Amino acid sequence: MGLPQFVLASASPARRRLLKIAGIDAIVQPSDFDESQVASADADLLVRTLALRKADTVATRLAKVEISTPTLVLGCDSVLALHGEIYGKPDSAAEAIARWQAMRGHIGGLYTGHTLIELLPKTKSSEAPLKTLVRCQVTQVHFANISDRQIEDYVATGEPMHCAGCFALEGKGSFFVEKLEGCHSNVIGLSMPLLRQMMAEFGYNITDFW
Repeated sequence: MGLPQFVLASASPARRRLLKIAGIDAIVQPSDFDESQVASADADLLVRTLALRKADTVATRLAKVEISTPTLVLGCDSVLALHGEIYGKPDSAAEAIARWQAMRGHIGGLYTGHTLIELLPKTKSSEAPLKTLVRCQVTQVHFANISDRQIEDYVATGEPMHCAGCFALEGKGSFFVEKLEGCHSNVIGLSMPLLRQMMAEFGYNITDFW
């Protein structure tokens, strides 16, 4: 049947970069799903649900057109859980500063939900069938006890404003993370080992994409 085309249901440059470096040149199709439709105090449930909705939105869109090759659609969503609160992207610089003041010197859980949908070509008698896997990966992040000035300077760069948890591990935020417990790439937005496992469940060998 050959290799499937790989569709990333996300506009995240970091996720696309992770895939490209690892040998998967993904087609980017953001879902534009309205995340405000989903609310939960359970970080695991929240990211699983959002990842599913994003991937399903794009897979449903693709299923309406004629595809000639199997297609894998990946949807992801990340949040940081700390002190019983769940944080996505900050809404303002003031919020980002307040978050970092609460985060510094503490340990937070970075949750990333992953949904992988396999979309197969239509047959004459049926719609394109879908197979779906939903998983969550958690990484413990140890934040440095940084100063107010360092927090303000970091927020002023604008980097935290685009990141779940208010930091980018692959950027300037790396200076302020003391240690990780768990999957490193998960903190960037996509657990590569988990993706390998999920693709294997669909019968795909990750090295075939190289």
